[in-house]
Amino acid sequence: MTPDPSVLTAAATRHSWWRRGALTLGIGSVASLAWAAATLYANTDGSRIDKPLWDVLAWSVSRSSDAGLPRSGPLPVVREAQGVAAAQPGELSATWLGHASVLLRLDEVTLLTDPQFSPRASPVSWAGPERFTPLPYAPQALPHIDIVLLSHNHYDHLDVPSLRQLMAQPGGAPLFVVPQGVQSLLKDEGIGPVQVLGWWQHAELAGVEVTGVPAHHWSARGMFDRHTTHWGGWVLRKGGRSAYYVGDTGYSADFRAIGERFPGLELALIPVGAYEPREFMKDQHVNPTEAVQIHRDVGARHSLGIHWGTFPLADESPEQTQEDVAQALAAQQLPAEALRLIAHGATWRIDPVAR
Repeated sequence: MTPDPSVLTAAATRHSWWRRGALTLGIGSVASLAWAAATLYANTDGSRIDKPLWDVLAWSVSRSSDAGLPRSGPLPVVREAQGVAAAQPGELSATWLGHASVLLRLDEVTLLTDPQFSPRASPVSWAGPERFTPLPYAPQALPHIDIVLLSHNHYDHLDVPSLRQLMAQPGGAPLFVVPQGVQSLLKDEGIGPVQVLGWWQHAELAGVEVTGVPAHHWSARGMFDRHTTHWGGWVLRKGGRSAYYVGDTGYSADFRAIGERFPGLELALIPVGAYEPREFMKDQHVNPTEAVQIHRDVGARHSLGIHWGTFPLADESPEQTQEDVAQALAAQQLPAEALRLIAHGATWRIDPVAR
């Protein structure tokens, strides 16, 4: 495979510790000091999101105690047989497990994006953003997962306890597909097998053509490892069906490029939450208006809104997300099916286009 052109290798400049930042939630654990000579990754435009830790702490302290929580009571949770069914021939369907975790069925192959089953999205079990919408299905109730797709190493997307549960599933561990650099963390945790794919690299895995694609984001699990692993999304094609997991992202020109390379995408999984306060979040998380624009840029037939309604990661409530998505669709004169929000545990089956 050809080297990823976005990788910039250099000795890292010794920034002050607050310039190195913490993980996206403002909670960090001290990582290896080997960052001083690490490979640093960047976005396609050469930028790196490097928000100072002081800004993260100031925002965290200024938030109200109910920021990001539902204002009208618990969100609905669906539990039904189709939510834990295995993939069937020719099928394309998505079951939303909460946040960015989606059970995808693609022509007899069952995939799972960014599995997060834990009560908190945090490096510790006693602090950090706490799940306010319960997991709709216990991990042991899920069908056998063939492929796990990880977008990057933030704690709300790469949860080691969840990966360990999948390692123990009956029938053997799934294949873990990761961006460049993330394989080292999984190896240290004894998690595998692992397939590494950089941006625009592809491989046939369990009969699925999997391609790594860019996203506009950043990475870190501690205070001293920022940008030392990559981030991205995944395009999946098999048996004439196709899906695209955007990953975690701010808005960029990458999505038009993805749409040009992969015309006719049937289903896109697009983040719609964790976008307020806007000035603070805009570089790393799209808002609903930008999510609708991504839907249009990639030319998806349908899109599913994810990354909302599960953890209080930002200041908007789930109800605001729902309202903002509806307004964004109306402003761009698109139907609700263009970017759909479903209940935790619900399944959306995408019918094939009539030939």
